[in-house]
Amino acid sequence: MAKISSLADAVAELIRDGDTVALEGFTHLIPVAAGQEIIRQRKRDLTLVRMTPDIVYDQLIGAGCARKLIFSWGGNPGVGSLHRFRDAVQRSWPAPLAIEEHSHAGMANRYVAGASGLPFAVLRGYIGTDLPAVTDTIKPIVCPFTGEQLTAVPALNPDVTVIHAQRADRTGNVQLWGLLGVQKEAVLAAKRSLVTVEEIVDELTPMPGAIVLPSWAVTAVAAVPGGAHPSYAQGYSERDNAYYAAWDAISRDRETFTRWLDDTVFTPTTDRASLMSIPVETA
Repeated sequence: MAKISSLADAVAELIRDGDTVALEGFTHLIPVAAGQEIIRQRKRDLTLVRMTPDIVYDQLIGAGCARKLIFSWGGNPGVGSLHRFRDAVQRSWPAPLAIEEHSHAGMANRYVAGASGLPFAVLRGYIGTDLPAVTDTIKPIVCPFTGEQLTAVPALNPDVTVIHAQRADRTGNVQLWGLLGVQKEAVLAAKRSLVTVEEIVDELTPMPGAIVLPSWAVTAVAAVPGGAHPSYAQGYSERDNAYYAAWDAISRDRETFTRWLDDTVFTPTTDRASLMSIPVETA
């Protein structure tokens, strides 16, 4: 049964320096609060995994938490580049960052293989692309039945997967709905998992299109209302487009970014309300 915990205690217990950590969520339900708690606890040498790293990974990389990024697309959605990510790759600030790039299909199939207990996944998607020339974890394979040349990618089995969801019950069963990505597969593929939720309820009521992660598949659950901000949680909050736009200016400059970290994430009195805003003068 999943343990009901505080966010700080769950991150301290589950995420260790040097771990491979996946924070998944697509367009909404992105576990931003958990990412900022990882920064606050100064976790180091992490291999970060995410199909679509956006501003929460920009924050983690800029704060010096990461040594490697495994991904399929990176950017500030609707705005532009991830400037802390670019600075780490191009100028090794605040530390060198290794990258392993895949396609969306490749990443999704790697999670599925990990969740299925298989050593690798097979797909056609990389044929004719340049990615096999720059990514060591993409290998040709011949179908033993047809002779067709395909591509194999190794399973992803993170040490820890972190996701955000709408709610959980008091025994740790997690319910999420709306535009879903690979959250289910990423949790099932991981050795340990943390789910932050908008609320903990006595009973999960059915929702159209919802999926339920059973308590036995989840290590810890933490109630973190607003934990997906500035992304949204369907049925609970809307996307904060102004935050994404403001992040572009903050992340472009090292001093401005460092000041943002000190004034928000590392400030002892910081609560979720202050983390969910960006000062007007830096926007």
